[in-house]
Amino acid sequence: MKHTAFFISDSTGITAETLGKALLSQFPKIKFKKLTIPYVNSLDKARETVMQINQVSRKDQAKVLVFSTLANPEMRSILADCDGMVMDFFDILIGPLEEELQSKYAKEVGKLHKMPDLKTYDARIAAIDFALNADDGINVKNYKNADVILIGVSRSGKTPTCLYLALKFAIRAANYPITEENINISHLPKDLIPYRKKLFGLTITSARLHEIREQRRPNSSYAKLAQCQKELKTVEQIFKKEKIPYLDSTAFSIEELATKITQIKKITRHGL
Repeated sequence: MKHTAFFISDSTGITAETLGKALLSQFPKIKFKKLTIPYVNSLDKARETVMQINQVSRKDQAKVLVFSTLANPEMRSILADCDGMVMDFFDILIGPLEEELQSKYAKEVGKLHKMPDLKTYDARIAAIDFALNADDGINVKNYKNADVILIGVSRSGKTPTCLYLALKFAIRAANYPITEENINISHLPKDLIPYRKKLFGLTITSARLHEIREQRRPNSSYAKLAQCQKELKTVEQIFKKEKIPYLDSTAFSIEELATKITQIKKITRHGL
């Protein structure tokens, strides 16, 4: 049977997606078609959304799953009448919170993802700018301002992890690739020695690295499995010799890597 899941929000849809997908991930044998409808922030939009849900339900000949974070009670009431199984996160959680806090909730649409305080927002923008300008070993002189410096072989996940650390946590992350020149000398590059305490290593399985590099530069010496194995062996020896903490990025998402790095390095995360 085909299963469709809707994520309905009065703002960006990120919260509904995150909570809904976390629940759906516990059913790995079932494939879901996932549809997000953000900015359902009026009664008319709520009614249009119900019509869309009902249309999909008729087409699927089965109830669809609806994950909702609508804050407005009237819009939530409209959505509750759709031909789907509605999981209303506000309805489930707000009541107990009101009772515990002895306070009524604000019923304000899009509260979570509105512009944060300017200091925090500016810190995030500055961190993104820093990551872009300290990517792939450039602007080494600015490493003194980094919160963390990711090192590893090319295509081990350094750049996307740096950008996520900046975007999500306002962390200034630089990255430095261990190149063929560094591999041959088998020790920490001199540019990194002054920042040893900021270093964090990323590695990856040789099979996965070979696959990624083949997609980037097919049939090149850079992508050959033997070359990947050689580089990874040397880099991991450097990590161990220099006592640099490191993670294998193969089986971790960027979100998991970023969270583990902040925990291991004890870096303060600035949530937005």
